[in-house]
Amino acid sequence: MSQLRTFLAIDLDDGLKPKINKIIKQFKQIDAKIRYVELNNMHLTLKFFGEIDTDGLELLENKIADVVSEFKPFNIKIKGCGAFPNYSHIKVIWIGIDEDSIIKELHDNLDGEFVKLGFGKDKNFSTHLTIGRMKSAKNKVQVRSTIGEFSDIEIGEMTVNSITLKKSTLTPSGPIYEDLKVFEL
Repeated sequence: MSQLRTFLAIDLDDGLKPKINKIIKQFKQIDAKIRYVELNNMHLTLKFFGEIDTDGLELLENKIADVVSEFKPFNIKIKGCGAFPNYSHIKVIWIGIDEDSIIKELHDNLDGEFVKLGFGKDKNFSTHLTIGRMKSAKNKVQVRSTIGEFSDIEIGEMTVNSITLKKSTLTPSGPIYEDLKVFEL
């Protein structure tokens, strides 16, 4: 029985990537230890499963397909910048999602089905695109200031018309993502 490291995500529209890249370039001007997410890997995570048995993949895919069949394509607005867990202790720098009620409903419906399969329930789901992970507190004040500059930035809108089950392979140079199955809304 083999295992795959998997997650469920909404991919970012290519048209929004140049605007996000401009924000990342501003952070890169700061002498801080931040590991940035590659633009090609940028996504909105709906559920991180971790290592799952390939034997259970079909059952998982069926649950996803059932929930997704209840949703139509919808628009989201990519807006703002912030940090997790907070501005005093920055671990993750993110770009926000405005008008995210449908994503939250989709997540909650999916999560309810995943709990039935034995996965843990997400406690604090937050819609966001991770752009970087801060590896030390070096120049945290400048990083915090830059986050503040972009706190209300409008990046653009996109239509969500599919979600993707992805495989993640960890490598020293960063994760490699591979689409396992795309679910159309």
